[in-house]
Amino acid sequence: MRGAMSKMIGGSAYGMVQQIAEGYVLVTERSFKGMAAHDLQQVLFELEKHLRTLRGEQPPADDVQAVQARHRKIQRLTSCRMLIQNYRKRFRV
Repeated sequence: MRGAMSKMIGGSAYGMVQQIAEGYVLVTERSFKGMAAHDLQQVLFELEKHLRTLRGEQPPADDVQAVQARHRKIQRLTSCRMLIQNYRKRFRV
């Protein structure tokens, strides 16, 4: 399957995770339909990496907008991780 186009939204697992975190892409189970098992594994790896980075960055407590933006990104990525895990269990991918 060399030279085939990636089914990932951002072109790569990293790009997809970045777009999900920023809220540019809303993810559903259909988002993963054409993806192979190793692609899903790459997305999960990038999700975990990005979540660790976000959790390590602590904006100033008095910067309410930055704190809210951080929480929204964490929420988006966490829900995406749960969707992928449920998709993998359901469809044995």
